[in-house]
Amino acid sequence: MFRRDFLTTLSAATAASAAMPGPIPLGINTYCLRSLRWTDAQLLDYCAAQRLDAIFLQDSADPGRYEPAHWKWVRQRAKELSLHLETGGGTILPKTPAGLADEITKLKREIMRGAAMGSPIVRALLASDREHLPPGSIEQHTETALTIFKAVKSQLKDAGMKIGLEFHKDLQGWEMKRLIEAAGTDTVGSYLDTGNPVFVMEDPLQSVETLAPLAVTVHLRDSVVYEHPKGIAVQWVPLGEGNVDFVKVVARVRELATGVHLYVKPITGRPPQVLPIFDPKFWELYPEAKAKDFARFLALAKRGGPYEGHVVTEDLYGQPVAPQFLAAVQYQQRDHVERGVAYARKTLGLGIRHKESR
Repeated sequence: MFRRDFLTTLSAATAASAAMPGPIPLGINTYCLRSLRWTDAQLLDYCAAQRLDAIFLQDSADPGRYEPAHWKWVRQRAKELSLHLETGGGTILPKTPAGLADEITKLKREIMRGAAMGSPIVRALLASDREHLPPGSIEQHTETALTIFKAVKSQLKDAGMKIGLEFHKDLQGWEMKRLIEAAGTDTVGSYLDTGNPVFVMEDPLQSVETLAPLAVTVHLRDSVVYEHPKGIAVQWVPLGEGNVDFVKVVARVRELATGVHLYVKPITGRPPQVLPIFDPKFWELYPEAKAKDFARFLALAKRGGPYEGHVVTEDLYGQPVAPQFLAAVQYQQRDHVERGVAYARKTLGLGIRHKESR
């Protein structure tokens, strides 16, 4: 057999074995354009103008965010623009046990909002990062989350929705998988974000291999990961400009996931963060960390280096953007989104609608 014929046969076999062998729809996560402070209407029109297939409305700044009439309008407008829409809320773990009822109420409201807007999922996450989990063990946090999920299970089933539990900077992939399976995959799935694993010492490709079978939505965010005198440095960068192999990432998503939309989600403008792996106290956050997983992450760091592209560093630990920099930040966010979309289309072969305009 000639090499060309062999490769054709191999490619066909791979496609046949993939869970998602055809074109994969592409969208953006609107949080990436947060500094523009656009309304939902502006964001919907922007995605349509970019010939995208989907939009993930995250952390909406729209004045009508919690008005039922607005939810109905967004659903209709997305339909008119032929955009698949997904949305959801934020953190769900209460800071103290006394706050549990309030968190359940908030999640119920987000389910109602998402259902009215036509979203098949509702985003949720446990905490902003590992350090800011409430007091207690991972097992305790898991039990709290299971209590919350149980309280909203019937509402989810009635709405035909699932929780998309974001892989944030809180749990490692295997811990997240354990939680989702315990909650029941009929109502809880993975909001698989490829940018967050590096903050919990995990190679994003490994995270995809662990969570893609449970994914209900997939968000692509790139990082540079490299060795640093004080540990391992990580920084988010525009999609395709880091040292994460997204050709392999998307290939594994194709093989392991089913029926998901992929979203470009660059959150740039933040300085590098150093994980102090030489400090014994740092490891107290990871009492069950697995050596083989860390070895894979370390190998990724050894292949990487600092980001050498131009970037306006603006997202400084929650501080407001200085007015003198606002125009530059707004330009950068839009530029990084559009560069990411171009990379996703040209290099990763994602997207459907943009091909129709050729």
